[in-house]
Amino acid sequence: MATPTKFLPRGNRRARPALQLVPVWLAAACLASAAAAERPPVTRPRATSGDSVVEPDWSQRLTVSVGPTEADLIGTSARTIQAALDYVARLGGGTVRIQPGTYRLRNAIYLQSHVRLLGSGPETVLVKEPSTTTKLAEDSDWYDQEITLADPAGFEIGDGICLRARASSKTSDDITKRTLIARTGNRFKLDRPLRENFWRNGDATVSTLFPLVTGEFITDIAVENLVLDGNRANNALLDGNYAGCIWLQDCSRALIRGVTARNYNGDGISWQVCHDVTVEGCVSENNAQLGLHPGSGSQRPVIRNNRVVGNDIGLFFCWGVKYGLAEQNVLENNRVGVSVGHRDTDNLITHNQILGSSEVGVLFRPEGGKDFAGHRNCLEENHIVNTGGTNSVAVDIQGGTESIILRGNRIEETRGAAGRTGVRLSAETKDIQLDANHINGFATEVQQLK
Repeated sequence: MATPTKFLPRGNRRARPALQLVPVWLAAACLASAAAAERPPVTRPRATSGDSVVEPDWSQRLTVSVGPTEADLIGTSARTIQAALDYVARLGGGTVRIQPGTYRLRNAIYLQSHVRLLGSGPETVLVKEPSTTTKLAEDSDWYDQEITLADPAGFEIGDGICLRARASSKTSDDITKRTLIARTGNRFKLDRPLRENFWRNGDATVSTLFPLVTGEFITDIAVENLVLDGNRANNALLDGNYAGCIWLQDCSRALIRGVTARNYNGDGISWQVCHDVTVEGCVSENNAQLGLHPGSGSQRPVIRNNRVVGNDIGLFFCWGVKYGLAEQNVLENNRVGVSVGHRDTDNLITHNQILGSSEVGVLFRPEGGKDFAGHRNCLEENHIVNTGGTNSVAVDIQGGTESIILRGNRIEETRGAAGRTGVRLSAETKDIQLDANHINGFATEVQQLK
């Protein structure tokens, strides 16, 4: 079904540069170019030095295998997989293929630009080792590159760690992730300086916590066909702003396909300030927090054909997520099925099944008022069934949220009407369009609060 025009970006319109802000010769060149014909298409691409945009479609590319036996690199640790990723990245990109087996991780797998991490399906399982936590025995300042542990038992060189502390002037913890790279007794050197203060009067602790697969400031990556198990029962909590089975930060053009992300004491799949991320054909289940987390500032995510089950929130649009598409997903038995909020605008949520949410099926969060709410989103042709308890709301549009379209949705309650409401609009909402929805089995189909 075609997306309503109002929810699409403006295509290739470009603001003409102000002439007084650029040199005269450059302004003239820009104007001449705008009036000229289109340049010829590339019909015979060649590999050319420095050209990363146009390249032949090579029938074979570099592939390095990792596995317990009969692979290019033999091993079942994070170090073995990381060695393969770094080797392929050094040669310009390619594929790291992980053979069937169980791989025990004491640190994250760090993705690299232009590299595809490819498993062998359900037989490739990456499991996080149990976490260990201890306090710091000495203060470390922001410029330090070492820490001293009260009890070093369970910590090894090469471990991924997470430090936490709360300064007296703050209301939340400072959190920093690092790797242990050298040791004498209970003193450990870190791979990078701290850049935050970790003091004992702030209850500073260190834990062997990290995302299983991660990447920062990289482009053109893929993670496919494998299982990531966070071993939730044996690991402390680390929230989705810092970790998850997959956690990306400031990345572009990422494909996550055919991945099972399960049992993480935090998020399943989280991407922060990442653009053009596609998550399709994945399973995110039994994670303590968010199943799928398009994070702050992420533009144009595509979330398609996933199964998101048994998390706290199934699909969580964080801050400023725009021009996204969520379609044909099954979101089942989460506390909240879909949550949209802080400046999340111009997103299309369509043809999803939102089943058995224990509190709310779809929530438009109130945030800090109209200036912060998520406007101009479309909820279209979804099936929302059996939400919450006896006084629950299936679709709850809160605060000063404006310009929301609910079109062609089937919102149903099969357990009895009780005090349940199909759609609730707050007193501050404006321009909410309800069009051809089928709302059945509720005590109140649509409630407008005064």
